[in-house]
Amino acid sequence: MTQAPTPLDPARAKQLSAEFGLKPDEYDRLLAILGRTPALTELGIFSVMWSEHCSYKSSRVWLRTLPTKAPWVIHGPGENAGVIDIGDGLAAIFKMESHNHPSFIEPYQGAATGVGGILRDVFTMGARPIANLNALRFGAPDAPRMTRIIDGVVRGIGGYGNCVGVPTVGGEVNFHPAYNGNPLVNAMTVGIAPKDRIFLSAAAGIGNPVVYVGSKTGRDGIHGATMASAEFSADAEEKRPTVQIGDPFVEKLLIEACLELMATDMIVAIQDMGAAGLTSSSVEMAGKGGVGIELVLDNVPQRETGMTAYEMMLSESQERMLMILKPGREAEAETIFRKWELDFAVIGHLTDTGRIVIRHKGAVEAEIPLAPLESEAPLYRRPTAETPKQTVLDASAIPDPVGITSALEKLVGSLDLCSRRWIWDQYDSTVGGQTVQRPGGADAAVVKLEGLKRALAMTTDCTPRYCLADPEEGGRQAVAEAWRNLTAVGATPLAITDNMNFGNPEKPEIMGQFAAAVRGMAAACTALDFPVVSGNVSLYNETNGRAILPTPAIGGVGVLEDAAQSVGLALKPGLDLIVIGATQGWLGQSLWLREIAGREEGAPPPVDLAAERRNGDFVRARILAGQVVACHDVADGGLLVAVAEMAMGGGIGAVLEPPPASLPAHAFWFGEDQGRYVLAVADGSALLAAATAAGVPAARLGRSGGGDLVTGPGSSISVASLRAAHESTLPALMEAVG
Repeated sequence: MTQAPTPLDPARAKQLSAEFGLKPDEYDRLLAILGRTPALTELGIFSVMWSEHCSYKSSRVWLRTLPTKAPWVIHGPGENAGVIDIGDGLAAIFKMESHNHPSFIEPYQGAATGVGGILRDVFTMGARPIANLNALRFGAPDAPRMTRIIDGVVRGIGGYGNCVGVPTVGGEVNFHPAYNGNPLVNAMTVGIAPKDRIFLSAAAGIGNPVVYVGSKTGRDGIHGATMASAEFSADAEEKRPTVQIGDPFVEKLLIEACLELMATDMIVAIQDMGAAGLTSSSVEMAGKGGVGIELVLDNVPQRETGMTAYEMMLSESQERMLMILKPGREAEAETIFRKWELDFAVIGHLTDTGRIVIRHKGAVEAEIPLAPLESEAPLYRRPTAETPKQTVLDASAIPDPVGITSALEKLVGSLDLCSRRWIWDQYDSTVGGQTVQRPGGADAAVVKLEGLKRALAMTTDCTPRYCLADPEEGGRQAVAEAWRNLTAVGATPLAITDNMNFGNPEKPEIMGQFAAAVRGMAAACTALDFPVVSGNVSLYNETNGRAILPTPAIGGVGVLEDAAQSVGLALKPGLDLIVIGATQGWLGQSLWLREIAGREEGAPPPVDLAAERRNGDFVRARILAGQVVACHDVADGGLLVAVAEMAMGGGIGAVLEPPPASLPAHAFWFGEDQGRYVLAVADGSALLAAATAAGVPAARLGRSGGGDLVTGPGSSISVASLRAAHESTLPALMEAVG
C-alpha cells in the first residue's frame, strides 16, 4: 500500500481546479474517482488530461463518424500518426497538428516547436521524416502585431525545419481579419518506414523499465495544453511562459538516436512528450497497455534547480521521448543515446496496479487509477445550431466593374493569390536531394523515395470562406481539393490527416460548424476512397469573443509509381489548353466577388463528388499515359487565374477562346465551379475525344505561346505585368519588418 499524497486544502483545490480549466462537474467527477481531495500534482494531471487539447471532449462524438479504414491503411487514428502502405514494403507515416495559441503569443518559438512536435509524432513510430508542410492563416496585415507575427511564424518554421534537415516542400496561406487575434499554424510531417517495423505506444511487460531520453526538463510550456483549451482575452501576451522553447539541433540528434535504437529489438513501446509532456506520455502509454506505471521524478534530467513534481509532470520542454525497454537492455540503449550526446535516464517501471504513482524526494506526489482517468473523462455532445444557408447568386445580375484583364491583375496580386515566394524562399525545400516538385511549381509537392522510382505527393488545403458560408459544403470541398491537388501531379490519393480549427465549442453555432464540416468531410472521404488516418483538433480559437473562420485544414498524401511521371503547372509554348469539368460561372463566395465587387456573400460552389471522382480519375490516367505536359486544378480565382498561374510559371502567354455567349465573361473566367482542371497537351483534339468517350465534360480553352495572355479582341495583358503584380505583394508588405 503506497503512502497517500498530501492533499490540497479543499477550498484551495476547488479554486485551482477552475484556474486550471476544469468545470465544477468535472472537478466533482475527479473527487469521485480519487475518493479524496487531490494533491497539487494530481490536480495538474487531471486538468491537462481532461483539457480539450488532450481529451477531445467536445469533438470525439463527431470524429468517430469519419471513415478511417481502407485496404492500404495500416494504423488509423489513435496512434501518434497515421500509417499507410505505399508499396515496396514501405509505409508512409504522417500527421498534421496545430500550434495556434503559442504562435500568437510568441510567433517564432510557437511555430518552431510546432514543427518539432509533429516531427516527433512521426519518427516516434519508426519513420525517417522526409518532408514538412504547413497550413497558415493570418489576419489583416494592418492588424496590431500582424506583420511581426507573419515574420516570426515563417522564420520559426524555416529555422527549425532547415536546421533539422527535413525539407519544407509545401503548404498554403490565407489572410482574413477573422484571424487577427488567432493566427493558425498547422504543421504536417511525412515520414517513411518499413511497414513491418512500425513502433506503437502501448506499454507492456510488468517490471519493464520506463526510460526518459532527449533534452532536460525545464519550466517552459507548463500548462500549455490547458492554455490551448481556452479563449484568449486582451492579456494573451502575458501567457508567454506557457510557450515551449525548441532546439532543432537536439531534435536532429534525437531522430538519429531513436532510429538507431529502433534498428535493435530493445523497444517495447515509445511515445514523444508533446502536449502535457511527461503526464500525457506516461498516462497514455500505460493506459493503452492496461498496466500501471510508477515514476521516480528525482531521476528526471532537469535543467533548472528546485523543480517540483507538479512542474516536471506538466512541463512541455521540447525534444524529449518516453519509452519502455525490454529488461536488462538499459545499458545498451544508454550507450546509443550518450553517443549522440543526449540525456538518458531510467525514471520508473511498469506495474500491475493499473495506477500511476509519482514519487519525488521520498514522498508520493500522485496516485491515480488510470482506467477512470480515461473512461470517466468528459465527453460532450454539445448543442449545435445549423449555419443558415445563403442565397445562390445569379451571376448575370452581378455587373463587372473593372473588366477582365484589370480584374485578373488585381486578383493575382491580392493577398490570397499573390506569390508565396517570400515565404518559401525561407524554407529549404530540397535538403535530402529527393524533392521532385518544389513549392510553386505544382499543385502538390512530390518527394522521391531514395533508391526507388516511387514517390509521394503531398498537399495541404482548405477554403475557410466556403466553410463559413456553408460548413458542410466547405468540409466536402476541402477534402475534394486536396484530392484534386494530388491528382493534378499524377498521384493516386491514398489518405488524409486533418487539423480542425474552430472557435468556442460551447457556442451552438460554432459546434454546428464543426459537426457540419465533419459531415461534409466524411461524405467526400467516402466517395473518393480517401480515409482519415490521423489528425488534430484545435478549438477555442477566439479572442474577446470573436471566432476565426471555421478552418478544417486537410493534409493529403498520395503515391506515384514513378516520380518521373509527375507533372507541374508551368506552361510551355505550342500546347493546346483544355479545361476538364463543367463551367457554370459560380460567383458566390468567390475571390472575384470579394476583391473586385467588394462583396462577401452567397452560397459557395457545390461539390459534386461523383463528378470529382470521374474527372480526377480521367485526368490522372492521361497524366500517367504521358499525354499531359502541364496540369493545374481550378480553385481560388477561377479559370483565368489558373491559366495565369500556369503562364507565370512558364513565362509563356496564351491566346484564349472567347467565353460562351450563355455566360457573362467575368462569371466564366472567375467563377469557382469545382471539379475542374486545366491541361496543357500536345494534341487537344485527341484529349477531347477521349473525354467525350469517358463521359467527362471538356472544352478547348486556347493555345499557349507568345508573351501575353489574350482573352479576346483588344483584351490582353503581358505575362510580365501579371508576374510583377503577383510577386510584389508579400515583399512590399513585409519590408517594414525589422
